[in-house]
Amino acid sequence: MIIGPTASGKTALGITFALNLIGHGFAAEIVNADSMLVYRGMDIGTAKPSLEERRGVVHHLIDVKEVNQSASMLEFRDLARQAIAEIRSRAGIPIVVGGSALYLHAIMDHMDVPPTDKDLRARLEQDFTALGAQVMYDRLAQANPGAAWSIGPTDRRRIIRALEAIELTGEFQSTLPAWTYELGNVYQIGLDISRQEMDQRIEARVERMFEQGFVDEVRRLIPAGIKESPTAAHAIGYHQILDYLDGLITEDQAKESTIIKTRQFSRKQLSWWRRDTRIAWLNADVDANELYTEYAGVLESLREVTLPDD
Repeated sequence: MIIGPTASGKTALGITFALNLIGHGFAAEIVNADSMLVYRGMDIGTAKPSLEERRGVVHHLIDVKEVNQSASMLEFRDLARQAIAEIRSRAGIPIVVGGSALYLHAIMDHMDVPPTDKDLRARLEQDFTALGAQVMYDRLAQANPGAAWSIGPTDRRRIIRALEAIELTGEFQSTLPAWTYELGNVYQIGLDISRQEMDQRIEARVERMFEQGFVDEVRRLIPAGIKESPTAAHAIGYHQILDYLDGLITEDQAKESTIIKTRQFSRKQLSWWRRDTRIAWLNADVDANELYTEYAGVLESLREVTLPDD
């Protein structure tokens, strides 16, 4: 797995590392672990690698959902694990690349994920829109004070998820279990970058996205139903531009808010990963050749594990 905060270069490294492995006789494919790359049409704002940028490397879990559909963590986990199993069945090495920490945790570790119900979720979404955040938060606080305290009163997605789990199972665990690999032969590589450089890269990336037509991309997605999506509409950048197109803020405010929210998210990512002692941290400027040299012995052992029996 190659993980790292926003703008750390993990996507490009994942692709060049896959090509490096292929050049050494391995079969390597990439499994996306960014929860927003699953949506068709959400390209600029997610920094989704184009077909040209993928350079022939097979990618999984990209463009598998329409923007008006939901993408639950449970479904994402199952699809990712299926892709990993299929790659390994072909004697290949799956390279999981992404920055969605919770989704990565669900993919590789043992994690009891509460069930979901799309009709119940839709009803809770409607209630949230009609009644507002405070009413729904109060409902959660009454049902599970501990969960409400850990989530906070403004996190729409997690409030709804907690209420859904409580209604379906009678309980909701507000804390995650300890990290315990459920998949075998997992190696985590984290890309380390200074906060100052990360902030500079994020600002430059957001500026570039707006120059490339980010606003027009969001405008095109409105007829496709992005406003009705419980997940895509709340993605960083997309949410801000939707507010701009609705006349609630200016374009400059949307851009500035996107930069601020992305920086906050990147800090949250790092805070999560720093607690995981299984991650081997490397400088974000590491190249694919260095990475191969570092893990040559491990890779050779994986080649033996994944080779099919005669």
